[in-house]
Amino acid sequence: MPKIEILAPVGSEEMLRAAVFSGADAVYLGFAGFNARTGAGNFTADSLKEAVRFCHVRGVKVHVALNTTVYGGELAQLADAVRAVAESGADAVICQDLAVAQLIGQIAPRLPRHGSTQMSVHTLQGALELKELGFTRVVLARELSLPEVEHITKNCGIETECFVHGALCMCVSGQCYMSAFLGGRSGNRGSCAGPCRLPFEANALPEGKPGRLHHLSLKDNSVIDKLDKLQAIGVASAKIEGRLRTPEYVAAAVSACLAGREGRAYDRDLLKNAFSRSGFTSGYLDGKIDGTMFGVRSEADAELTKKTLPALRELYRRERSRVPVQMKLEIEEGGEKLTVTDDEGNRAFAYGDAEPQPARTDPTESLQRSLSKTGGTPFAVEKIDVEMDGGPWFVPGSAVNELRRTALEGLQQKREVLHPWPVNEVTLPPLPLRTLPPHRTLRARFEHWDQVPERALSGIEYLILPIAQADRVPREWRSKTILELPRVMFGALEADTARRIAATQDAGFAGYEAGNIAHLRLCRGLPLSGGFGLNVTNDLSAQFYADHGLDSILILPEVKDSDISTIAPTKNGKPVPTGVLIYGHMPLMVTRACPLQNIHDCAHCDKTGVLTDRKAKKFPVRCGMGVRTIYNPVPIYMGDKPGALTVDYGVAYFTLETREEAAAILDAIRQHAPFEGDFTRGLYFKGTN
Repeated sequence: MPKIEILAPVGSEEMLRAAVFSGADAVYLGFAGFNARTGAGNFTADSLKEAVRFCHVRGVKVHVALNTTVYGGELAQLADAVRAVAESGADAVICQDLAVAQLIGQIAPRLPRHGSTQMSVHTLQGALELKELGFTRVVLARELSLPEVEHITKNCGIETECFVHGALCMCVSGQCYMSAFLGGRSGNRGSCAGPCRLPFEANALPEGKPGRLHHLSLKDNSVIDKLDKLQAIGVASAKIEGRLRTPEYVAAAVSACLAGREGRAYDRDLLKNAFSRSGFTSGYLDGKIDGTMFGVRSEADAELTKKTLPALRELYRRERSRVPVQMKLEIEEGGEKLTVTDDEGNRAFAYGDAEPQPARTDPTESLQRSLSKTGGTPFAVEKIDVEMDGGPWFVPGSAVNELRRTALEGLQQKREVLHPWPVNEVTLPPLPLRTLPPHRTLRARFEHWDQVPERALSGIEYLILPIAQADRVPREWRSKTILELPRVMFGALEADTARRIAATQDAGFAGYEAGNIAHLRLCRGLPLSGGFGLNVTNDLSAQFYADHGLDSILILPEVKDSDISTIAPTKNGKPVPTGVLIYGHMPLMVTRACPLQNIHDCAHCDKTGVLTDRKAKKFPVRCGMGVRTIYNPVPIYMGDKPGALTVDYGVAYFTLETREEAAAILDAIRQHAPFEGDFTRGLYFKGTN
């Protein structure tokens, strides 16, 4: 059985040393400008090369994160980043935006691509789609249970990677828009401000019973004691979260993972003291999702960490001898020759000028003992052969030591040589610049059929309804109704969704709306549009989806107006319509853990609730289809600015509204009337960091 890889986070050069010296098999680090931790000490083209040299000498792989969404004006800079990674000889790129994946395929097609957890892949069909697109590994969503991980791993045909230690986001990665909409700092752009760690009071409706604070803050995940199980089901890599943490934290986590992989006990208290939020949780992998998963970082936690740091530094103070080498020492009357060979076929030589003297006894054991002293170097001697022509010969220990040092230095220099990936010359086309289409249409999305007004089809291009509501749509309305597929499909929901697609594809509906990359596979050959869950932010990713069957594409509401105008995909020479949300309470989070479980269990819940933040803003919570959705308190409204955004259609996105409220809002949009009440323009005019 292959050993599961221990993959450590690196946010600085000191963290790199800590990760490698403490025993990580691989590290992941961010390339400056395009990774999901802009606050970490990210790497440039030059410092990346040095990091790769440092790691490859020691047999450690380097995965480079280019895992943010990208705007059109950044594509040229992104292409330069891809070239820099390829030239460094790094082992893989972790990406979220399909524009990144496509540029790698064009510029450095042999450079392996790993699908970031930000791609929200949590089902078998999603992983299979990544395989078909040429990805070699998928970083699975953190919310999966062990049986769900096993099902994907054993059937997807590419490597899987699972988080085994570190922080848990409340929201499914890649689907969180809370930081962006509350403060202009996008999690999809690597600038998350962590609003989920702030106090939120929970009130369950209709009782209004108050609850304790921090209902969006989960304890850190830790399943290191289950590494043997993950290894047994074939998971390729055990990932430690934490590029924003400390070298001591990394060393503690790596050391614990090494013990866990070998079935040895590890000091869980030491690991907890390195960093925790009042303990750990294994709720997702265990399939026990409840109120015990929540926790915050206390002053007592911080004090324990401070006291533990000196002990943790001992974990990475010394170089770890880990690269297996074989030595052959040849001695003859004229001198000595030492040959050192590593497991990659590299070979280095050292020649001695000490005049060997006849020995009274066989010195082989003594010579082997001297040659095996490789402490302080990356090398560990696996085998030593000593050959003496005309001996036995005596060679002074100092001469043998010098031979060993010289040969190992030569071997290290050979291992430091970078092996760049082949790079193609690629010229990016100029960005398109759209003008305002003369005719723009309106689509209306409803959470359930009971919200749909009687006159909903008046002036509406399409209705959009969740596929679970399909049976309620009258046959005469179906040709103008798109069925929305669930953005997340935990458990049996993917199979259920596939059954619903099969049952409705000949029932007269206009098509389906994709919100996850798995939907491309589930709806192959069927009419398909794209929802905001695909996180389309640039023309290259929009064109990817157009090439893979999408007939229209909703642009992520984080994109600024000037960037929206540069997204103009085509299919068969014709423009593919693009759209934006022009009304709606933005779904800021979609979660598998429930913030209301701190108030009551599911048996005593009507699937609704409210979270109130420290500024008294009230965030509605709704439960359904195995997930919880947390909505922005105020809606986006662009109905009175019909020409402000250069797209073909707008979507009125109804979630919390009654039928009467939806009818009034649709009338206001049709008349380009101002909105009555509090609203936001979202991020269309200010963008995000």
